[in-house]
Amino acid sequence: MSKEKKAVDFEQQLASLEGLVESLESGELSLEESLKSFEQGIKVARDCQAALKNAEQKVEVLMRQGDSLVSQPFDDQE
Repeated sequence: MSKEKKAVDFEQQLASLEGLVESLESGELSLEESLKSFEQGIKVARDCQAALKNAEQKVEVLMRQGDSLVSQPFDDQE
């Protein structure tokens, strides 16, 4: 269940980041609000990057066979 929670958190963080970008791009925020949104966006982006790196490491561990890493291209058609 914690794996599902982490996935949901990532999706929520990504949606939050998209919302922050949209509000910044709108040009309707004051300078102070823009700076706060930018700061929050940087934090969210770093959290998302860390989550993706963690997922990448888990996939790499799962792809290992013996002492070697088996690299396979991702095919979303399957």
